[in-house]
Amino acid sequence: MSYVNADDVLPECLIWEISRTVVPEGAGSNHRNHCPNCLYSLHVDIEPGDRESECGGHMEPVSVWVRNKGEWAIIHRCKTCGTLSSNRVAADDNPMKLMSIAMKPLGQPPFPIERIEEMTRMMGGEGSL
Repeated sequence: MSYVNADDVLPECLIWEISRTVVPEGAGSNHRNHCPNCLYSLHVDIEPGDRESECGGHMEPVSVWVRNKGEWAIIHRCKTCGTLSSNRVAADDNPMKLMSIAMKPLGQPPFPIERIEEMTRMMGGEGSL
């Protein structure tokens, strides 16, 4: 997908298994660079909007972060070359998919969850589950 004018209809959605048309009006902006349902994008830019990347790989939504003033953004990683990019969340983005991406680190901590109390004590903290 690429940035488009509000009058344009985007090509098929990046949900390759389910084809559907995506229009920019639902984004709350005249521009859309990712699918509102699966949140995938295409690696077409080196700098935002320049269309200079020759990669063309699928940009997987791997995380979210909160910008200044509370605006959410999606972090995409190219499945072909590994490039990371950040794109603002659009008004019609799938809220369940956004929350799923945001919560994933909590569901898969980098340590055994059953050791949380022990680790808390080791760091000088108090409390129990």
